[in-house]
Amino acid sequence: MASEAYLLHMGPQHPSTHGVLHIQLSLEGEWVTAAEVEIGYMHRCFEKHAQYLTFPQIIPYVDRLDYVAPLAGEHAYVLAVERALGWEGQLPKRIEYLRVLAVELNRIASHLLAIGTYAIDLGAVTGFLWAFRDREYILQLLEEWMGARLLYNFIWVGGVSFDLPLGYIDKIRDFIPHLLLNISEIERLLLDNRIFRDRTAGVGVIPLEMALAYGASGPVLRACGLAWDLRRVEPYSIYPEIDFDIPIGKGEMGTLGDCWDRTYVRFQEIHQSLRIVRECVDRLEKAYPPGDAFDPRGLSTKKARAREATSLYASVEGPRGEIGFILEVEKNKDIPRRLKARSPSFAHLSMLPALAQEGMWLADFVALLGSLDVVMCEVDR
Repeated sequence: MASEAYLLHMGPQHPSTHGVLHIQLSLEGEWVTAAEVEIGYMHRCFEKHAQYLTFPQIIPYVDRLDYVAPLAGEHAYVLAVERALGWEGQLPKRIEYLRVLAVELNRIASHLLAIGTYAIDLGAVTGFLWAFRDREYILQLLEEWMGARLLYNFIWVGGVSFDLPLGYIDKIRDFIPHLLLNISEIERLLLDNRIFRDRTAGVGVIPLEMALAYGASGPVLRACGLAWDLRRVEPYSIYPEIDFDIPIGKGEMGTLGDCWDRTYVRFQEIHQSLRIVRECVDRLEKAYPPGDAFDPRGLSTKKARAREATSLYASVEGPRGEIGFILEVEKNKDIPRRLKARSPSFAHLSMLPALAQEGMWLADFVALLGSLDVVMCEVDR
């Protein structure tokens, strides 16, 4: 007897939706045949607010887009403003290294959250607890440096809010081997686990052509086998001076571009971020020490007004992908005429209806959604 098709409403407050998201699923038994994504529950008029705030006043609002990794968003926005002001390339190297150090620590914390919540989506409670244990250590480090655990207002237009506290570099050096050991344990717990492999390998496969067509970026795109990382292909800040690799999916356990590959890429990116962190602290200590006259605020005390009317786009490689801002500003103004945010999570969420048309089990749809690592505040803005 053929099963009758019916609709299932997942969300907007469902434990597997990773935010306030509503998905209407068409099911035949437990077989998903279509998905309709409804967003907007977290919309807060970011663009409209930005049109009434000065450049520095917008930074706390940027923090609240991707609240899991706000420092990457701050970096993208500040790069856009500094280009509009003609300040790009004028900052002391120490400020650039402080920014990159902060962003990479935040990237590791973001990936640990993505891996931990994904583990509990698939029933691996221990993976969740272990990942959050190590993420907590990073949050404590960031709080000691910036005074906040989640929303930092750290990267300022022309500088940063704080230099490193005394003894901070030693704490980071002590933390790196500790995290390397723990990450290896979590990798064995998940990536080498037969149950986790069965739930993710060959599941939620995103073809490279579809990923490119929908504007995917970050780990979702690199898991499809394309080594596209803005830190390399469109270098900014001091990333050209740092040695690191770009992990990509290889289809080792299932099919190229599946849920396992996306998890694998995030694990490998944690290792690469630790390489960047190690190099940053070495250079901050030896090549670019603070000095008596160093002011971490840099150019932020100067009047931030655009000398010419301009329209530009600036983006960075965030933990979820390409975070960018289109900035339009009039001559002699310190308030944007228009500020539009480019959300990687929005692009990734847009693929769900096309992927669901191919058909999959309901449990596999949950695995697919969790592997995309979306943040709804960034989607809705």
